[in-house]
Amino acid sequence: MISDTRQQDRPIALWLLFCCGMILAMAVIGAITRLTESGLSIMVWEPFKGVLPPMNQAEWERMFDIYKQIPEYQQENLGMSLDEFKSIFWWEFIHRLWGRAIGVVFLLPFLWFLIRGQIRKPLIPHLILMFILGGLQGGLGWYMVASGFADRTDVSQYRLTAHLLMAFAIYAYLFWIAIGLLFPIPSRNSALSSAKLHIPLYLTPILVTITIASGGLVAGLNAGMIYNTFPLMDGEIIPDAYHALEPWYLNIFENIASVQFNHRALAITTFTITLVIWIWAALLPRSSDLTLAMNLLLLSAVVQVILGISTLLLVVPISLAAMHQAGGLLYLTASLYALYVVRRDKNPALY
Repeated sequence: MISDTRQQDRPIALWLLFCCGMILAMAVIGAITRLTESGLSIMVWEPFKGVLPPMNQAEWERMFDIYKQIPEYQQENLGMSLDEFKSIFWWEFIHRLWGRAIGVVFLLPFLWFLIRGQIRKPLIPHLILMFILGGLQGGLGWYMVASGFADRTDVSQYRLTAHLLMAFAIYAYLFWIAIGLLFPIPSRNSALSSAKLHIPLYLTPILVTITIASGGLVAGLNAGMIYNTFPLMDGEIIPDAYHALEPWYLNIFENIASVQFNHRALAITTFTITLVIWIWAALLPRSSDLTLAMNLLLLSAVVQVILGISTLLLVVPISLAAMHQAGGLLYLTASLYALYVVRRDKNPALY
């Protein structure tokens, strides 16, 4: 009976993991769109008509004329040619098109599995909620873009961070459900002593998520473009400008020096705790699955730290910065997988 259930769930799990892969690609595309300052190039929201790009010269001119009305063009790109406009238009267009593609790749197989009766009833509400969250993410993306239409030359760092966190939350939701479908049975050599890692491994994805949120603020304020040294900032551990704004709490969200310092501090703290948990796990009897999960977690942490420092020292090259954003998602993935494995080993009856 268990074998039959797993066989039924496997195609659904693989479909959800494929959607996760598309979201990972979306994170890279979104990072490139932001880093090339392309996000404000499309000033209209056309969910269906917008699937097609401008098809003739008149359409290109119309889109360009709309773009000329916003502060970004008037203050930063005045005199931009149509060909230069096209170079930023295409990244935003690909970003939006890929978002629509994720929706289609999710919806059509869902309907197929549903009609064929291949989805167990307890799973259906989860899948419906995933689709609703995807639609809300599209609306949140437009809300983010709209923040750059009137009084500023870029989007709000608050809305950018919210959009980023929503994408990561949807990804985490899909991934958690997928691995639960693929690996519902505990390893035969699971060890109860690994249960000691249960609470610490809950902490890891929380810290990774908070660090990612701080990275969203860094991206929204272009804070990576200054203090391009490590570990010191302008020769200091804590930069002099850390408390430049009043009231004090604005520094957390709007002060470039504070935002970058906080991201560094959170990243170092998260990496250190990950390393401590990995060492602790190495000293405990544990399943082979948990050994693999912990090694993947440490590897993702090391790679992400290297990418982050390299991105900073090289003054945010597009390729490295995009990889750093993807690295954050992979770090979160590894932390969720490690948490899942230790929970499964601790409470096999739940799965």
